[in-house]
Amino acid sequence: MVKANRHPQVLFVLLLLLPAAVALSLAVGRVALPFSVLIDGLAEPKPNLAWLILSELRVPRTVLALVVGATLGLGGAALQGLLRNPLAEPGLLGVSGGAALGAVIAIYFGLAAAFVLAIPLLGIAGALAAGALTFLFGRSGTLTLILAGAAVSGLAGAGLALALNFAPNPYAAYEITTWLLGSVAERDWAQIALCMPFILLGWFCLAFTPRGLDLLTLGEAQAESLGVNLGLLRAQVLAGVALSVGAATAMAGAIGFVGLVAPHLVRPFVGHQPSRILLPSALFGALLLLVTDIAIRVLPTSNELKLGVLTSLIGTPFFFWLVLHLRRLSP
Repeated sequence: MVKANRHPQVLFVLLLLLPAAVALSLAVGRVALPFSVLIDGLAEPKPNLAWLILSELRVPRTVLALVVGATLGLGGAALQGLLRNPLAEPGLLGVSGGAALGAVIAIYFGLAAAFVLAIPLLGIAGALAAGALTFLFGRSGTLTLILAGAAVSGLAGAGLALALNFAPNPYAAYEITTWLLGSVAERDWAQIALCMPFILLGWFCLAFTPRGLDLLTLGEAQAESLGVNLGLLRAQVLAGVALSVGAATAMAGAIGFVGLVAPHLVRPFVGHQPSRILLPSALFGALLLLVTDIAIRVLPTSNELKLGVLTSLIGTPFFFWLVLHLRRLSP
């Protein structure tokens, strides 16, 4: 049995590790500069090389990794609590697929080349459309919500396949494929500023769900008898995930498994109460994605490995272990 006082201890450890990971992220990159040189660059007349590397490359990349990781971890924990399914993650509701399809449409029709914010704008629009479609067909219950999400994900996947099949030129196909692999590199402050209001609004929606998610562990009938409005709770979780994860996917591409892995890795330390898992999952998701991005930069590869590729390589064995673990626990 996990003691309740372990929750603040876990938060304290995560809050200690995050600044260390941020400092390491700012110090590590393709351009080898001592950390002391980067610090000195902050005090020297600007612009200078160290200042440009920090402000235009490493700081936006670090901020985006933290925000996307926290969003995926929080979204996964909220969905696992809502659906009472340990295998739930943000892609389950079709939001990630809708965001990816919207971004790919921007690339396919050349809008990304003409307007730098076309990819995040259409990605957010695709996420909201996918979330609305999932809620429209799945609002009658948890099972129908899962089935509707699977259908929307399949529809988005078909759209992505069509875009690749009919790509107007090899460069467009390459750009679509590269974006789908996921990355937090080469993003600027304007793109981050565009997506942050949607992410923050999504976090705000999820901030009202902990009590309802806790009571839902007793069962839907018991939760309703204790005053939980299940329709409102589903709408809050779906809106929160659609806004935040959709905007994050529109910004960073398809990055899988963080929303699945983060809640499971913090659960043994904080317990199974959904309200206690949300914040630690967000913090650990941010830490996990940032550390993974740092690993990409230090791996001795000729071309930088894409972030979504490495998270899949890490997450797939964990997913298999989780399935086997759940099978052993089932009667």
